[in-house]
This record gives sequence, C-alpha cells and structure tokens, in this order.
Amino acid sequence: MYSLARHVAAGALLALLSAPAGAAEQPTEVRSVLPAATLAGSSRFTVWGFGVYDARLWVEPGFEANTYDSHGFALELSYLRDFSNAAISDRSIDEMQRLAPIPEAKRASWRQSLRAAFPDVRKGDRITGINRPGVGAVFMTNGRPTGEIRDPEFARQFFGIWLSARTSEPRLRAALLAPLAPQ
Repeated sequence: MYSLARHVAAGALLALLSAPAGAAEQPTEVRSVLPAATLAGSSRFTVWGFGVYDARLWVEPGFEANTYDSHGFALELSYLRDFSNAAISDRSIDEMQRLAPIPEAKRASWRQSLRAAFPDVRKGDRITGINRPGVGAVFMTNGRPTGEIRDPEFARQFFGIWLSARTSEPRLRAALLAPLAPQ
C-alpha cells in the first residue's frame, strides 16, 4: 500500500512538472467546441477599482490578433458581481457602437438578441462567447447553451469589444493577447 501511494504521488508530481507553463484546464464548453484551443491570456476587468469580471481568451493554433474574427476562439467572462441581462446587453451595444457605427434598426435587433442570449448573472456565473468564423457567435452560461447570433458582422463587433485594436480597454486586450505578440 505504501508503494501504491508513493507511485500515485510520483505520478501526480510528474504530471504537474510536465504541464506547460501557464497551462490551464479548458472549460467543458470550450473543450467540446475547440478541443485544440489553449489559454492565450487572462485579466481582471475593473471599474473604479471594483472587480467586474475575470476574462480568459482561449484560441486555436494559428490565431492572429489582427484577424481575430476569422478564427475560432472562446472568450470566457467569470463575473465578480451581479448584473441584469439588460445592463450587459446595453453596455455591449454601446461598446460595439463605439468601435463602428451601427444603424439604429440593427442596434435594436442585436440588443434584443443579446438580451435573449444572456441571463441575469450572479457573482460566480460564467458567460462564454464562442466565435464561429463566417457564421456568428454562440453563448454559453455556466457551460450551458443560452443563445446564438448568426451574424458574422455582429460577432466581429461584439468580440472587438475586447480584441479590436480600437477597444476602449487596451490594457485588458494586451493581457488577453500578450502571449500572441506581435499584435
């Protein structure tokens, strides 16, 4: 029995030592859609010193920041506070509009689609957005599908909130993309 415990401990140590530096376990929803994806970067988003969410970007081999919309990837947000789906949707649309003008009818349609895709979130909830190049975006909350928006333009602008060179949060973008330089 002693030798079995020693063998298991040695195996666990070997597994830890052989894991790549910075390796993180993919959430189930990422693993099921993007099995080759690895963690590119992560960061905490704060406003006036208050934590809002922790962000992690999962990318497949060959991902390039300057053409992010043409790659499969997942952006995972783990919320540190409670927010209504209306607040998340409205803020998303405002940030998307800041990146590029969106006609009013399209803004209204996208806002409605986001409200359908996002639940109200509570501290500890996780929303994962998965980019489907040429198709749109799929959203999952705590690992369960909650919506899909089949519009590549929507996906480009939505994920541009974090990944566009014109983001309002360049430090967050840099942290998500840091291991992928040049950007």
